[in-house]
Amino acid sequence: MSNKTAPNFHPKESIMTDHPIGRRGLLTAGAMLAGATALGTSSALASESTAAVGATGYTPQPLPLPFDPKMIAGLSEKLLVSHHDNNYVGAVKRLGAINSQLSALDPTTAPGFALNGLKREELIAWNSMILHEIYFAGLGAPTSPGKALATAIERDFGSEARWRSEFVAMGKALGGGSGWVLLTYSHRDKRLVNQWAADHSVTLAGGTPILALDMYEHAYAIDYGAKAAAYVDAFMGTVNWTVPDSNFARATAI
Repeated sequence: MSNKTAPNFHPKESIMTDHPIGRRGLLTAGAMLAGATALGTSSALASESTAAVGATGYTPQPLPLPFDPKMIAGLSEKLLVSHHDNNYVGAVKRLGAINSQLSALDPTTAPGFALNGLKREELIAWNSMILHEIYFAGLGAPTSPGKALATAIERDFGSEARWRSEFVAMGKALGGGSGWVLLTYSHRDKRLVNQWAADHSVTLAGGTPILALDMYEHAYAIDYGAKAAAYVDAFMGTVNWTVPDSNFARATAI
């Protein structure tokens, strides 16, 4: 897929919007595969960019980068394009291939290990797709959280500074390993939490990711080598809260 986006492409207008968790709209309210609610939020995103479920199975389509990769301070165009085209698009294609195999499988006769193996890989690929979309949707010209989200962050963490220090420390603690740091809304508890996730298959049940920090080495090695802490600082300096604000609004509306 092309690495370039249209000149007038704006993060507010395209990625994850219908999803309670997922894609630009995605990012919103309901949704992750880890919990039915969590995946629902990825719906918007999914709604605007994925194909249909039918006899041939679920065939998702990747979204373009929601920003000009030359314009993200602290993260190079080379890094962002590689991350998008190889890791994110790879997860989308993998999910489609897995679902093609699942649609051709007879669950009544297939060996349990074959079915379970495919379903495990489906979960990993699906969450990787969604979390990468949330990650990219959170990048852009730096802004501050909108009023509603800022109020919730202060309520649930004590202050934005306290939230930020915990989120950053969690990311730096994952340096040298693999995983995600997610600002997630718990529908059960009606509150925000910073969630640690060491794998694409680990998400808060009944939670909607609002903002995602990718701590897999592919997200920073091209620019920062093993200096994961410097990457975390660069990421925090380029967070655009437009989509996270929308994700939060959708999540709390459910």
